[in-house]
Amino acid sequence: MRYLEPKKNARRPWAVATALGLTALLTAGIAQAEPEPIAAEPLMERNAFRSDVSIEITQQLDGLPEQRVTHGDASHVTVVRFTIQPGAVFPWHTHPGTVLVNITEGEFVFVFAEDCEPRAYGPGDVVVDPGDTVHTSYNPSDDEETVVMAVLIGAPAEGPLTIHVDHDEGVALDEECGIERNGM
Repeated sequence: MRYLEPKKNARRPWAVATALGLTALLTAGIAQAEPEPIAAEPLMERNAFRSDVSIEITQQLDGLPEQRVTHGDASHVTVVRFTIQPGAVFPWHTHPGTVLVNITEGEFVFVFAEDCEPRAYGPGDVVVDPGDTVHTSYNPSDDEETVVMAVLIGAPAEGPLTIHVDHDEGVALDEECGIERNGM
């Protein structure tokens, strides 16, 4: 039986793999992108109750008339988790259904265009967005993320779940309501 002597400069596969792995680990931190200002993670896509469901929600907020929402067909439900970076502001928009916004982490400010009043919420609070009302919201923190769970009730089976106002109206509302976007 004859044995071959390995060449002195031969590379061993495990050494090459280890070097490549270490290089990938070291550069991963460098190449890691900044998180999106507002990240949406759908947790439940437009599901429907098996039977007819109707719902009525009444809300009284300081400075606004009573808000009453009735959905004769509230059978479609969608759940989305939003992670909002410090200083990030949602564009002015509305929804085709009612949204229950549960703040799970951080600070959250909700502003209806109707009165431009910033309403602050924190973990454990729930905000009712009756739908078909123009509003924005934002994370007022300088250094902490905000996480909210949004449950849209009465969502249409198809079509957009968020309807943005046009650019010029959004700029006018920012000015009127004192919303600063910090370049995001």
